[in-house]
Amino acid sequence: MGMSSQPGISSRRLVLLLALYFFFVLNLPLTTKLAGILESLDGVSAGFVLSIPVFFVAALNLLFTLVAVKYLEKGIFIALLLLSSMVSYAMFQYGVVFDQDMMANIMQTHQGEAKSYLNAASLLWFVLTGVAPALLLARVRIEHGGVLKDLLWKGVSVLGSLAAIGVIAVGYYQDYASVGRNNSYLRQLIIPTYFLSSAGGYVNQTYLKEELPWRTLGEDARVGRPHHNGKPNLLVLMVGETARGMNFELNGYPRDTNAFTREQGVVSFQAVSSCGTATSVSVPCMFSRQPKSDYDAEQAERQDNLLDVLEHAGLDITWLENDGGCKGVCERIPTQSFRPEDGGQLCDGDYCQDGVLLSPLRRALDRPGQQDRVLVLHMVGSHGPTYYQRYPAEFAHFTPDCQRSDIQNCSVRELVNTYDNTLYYSDYIISQVLEMLKQHQAQWNTGLVYLSDHGESLGENGLYLHGLPYALAPVQQTQVPMLMWLSAGLGRENGLDNGCLKQQAKEGRFSHDNLFDSVLGLMGVHTSQYQPKQDLLAPCRSA
Repeated sequence: MGMSSQPGISSRRLVLLLALYFFFVLNLPLTTKLAGILESLDGVSAGFVLSIPVFFVAALNLLFTLVAVKYLEKGIFIALLLLSSMVSYAMFQYGVVFDQDMMANIMQTHQGEAKSYLNAASLLWFVLTGVAPALLLARVRIEHGGVLKDLLWKGVSVLGSLAAIGVIAVGYYQDYASVGRNNSYLRQLIIPTYFLSSAGGYVNQTYLKEELPWRTLGEDARVGRPHHNGKPNLLVLMVGETARGMNFELNGYPRDTNAFTREQGVVSFQAVSSCGTATSVSVPCMFSRQPKSDYDAEQAERQDNLLDVLEHAGLDITWLENDGGCKGVCERIPTQSFRPEDGGQLCDGDYCQDGVLLSPLRRALDRPGQQDRVLVLHMVGSHGPTYYQRYPAEFAHFTPDCQRSDIQNCSVRELVNTYDNTLYYSDYIISQVLEMLKQHQAQWNTGLVYLSDHGESLGENGLYLHGLPYALAPVQQTQVPMLMWLSAGLGRENGLDNGCLKQQAKEGRFSHDNLFDSVLGLMGVHTSQYQPKQDLLAPCRSA
């Protein structure tokens, strides 16, 4: 019987090579950060610096030795190479951290959103760092001895790795402890351990944990005040996507990103923080009764939210969806979703621009009735990285813009121009909704609230996009815009002092936590779930 033509390598050597490859190539986001940290420290010993690659290679060698199971190891390592390559690119180029919230965000990503991250740079990175070594591994024959010999070598490898880690710990414990304590986020950059543990946590949380019983909230809700002018109330709640408050002209930004709404009497709240840094967290949280400080996604998913309480009060609720999904918030509410694959002038097969929301909103406003209404418009807004696809060509107000998805390769000016164009177009959509509400004041007491889910990084400190753990996230990802407009009728229904409201918006500090109670108060809903201190309108409402 002839020898196999496949080149061979022993399992233990393969494991060591993989440990070296993962540290020196795939962990580039980690080593880059470490280099910057070490460069900024005074009096760092050469021994400590030289011990770092030995420490990580030993730790990875230990991990890979434990998972190197005969007949399974090749498939496991090929999968790890491919996944780690993609994770490495996102972390290195955009500063993304793959925690459990990010895993949830990935699992809820639709096809069009996933495609927006494909570009020449990401594909080249994936081919060179993931596909090429995976193909090389697929071609080699992994050699094993007998069972006892394999176990002996595994034992030697494990003990050798532990010995190396132990010696380093004895010699440089204080250095590692100091760098680790002052830069605790570094553990989140280690590939593949952190993203694998996050994925395991997500699977356990989503599929393996016993489902909590359903908790109904606000069954006592009712509209508690008469409509003095005989007209029902109608609120349009616009949920923005990836808009950051600091780029709103109405908040002092020196560009005309609010060219369409600045003369329409809207009130802009200057300091509003989000509940999360990703849609999958922020949208459920902003509609939840739970405050950010106590927010538990599992509990929130198994209890009524703001829209349910409004429906308990007898309001007519409709959700118009243009951002790929409401993250469970609208499950029990009549919903109209816009599917990019259905085509149309404003859809490209992956996304629909927010202009698609206007016609169904107009039809909803024209529908007669005496029942109070809340219409929610979930916008695609400023969703990246393909910002240039979020607005029609005629809304390329700031030029030159960045007509590509590998945004790190655009100039700062191009990137900011493109992002600001998304806000400019969103402002146009908001202005069109305002015009409709003003035209329907004879039939309704109308109002509008616009609030974004989270912000965005545009290259500041090397960070792009969003989704960093909240404790690490920069203000660009957590500070969001909030606009409000109320017709004279709805303002009188609430007994609001406009001067007081403007002062609140200018000087107050608010968050997504205020949405639940502010909407209940604005719509005159009485319920034991209402917390007046969280209603940002309460201080400006007369008795």
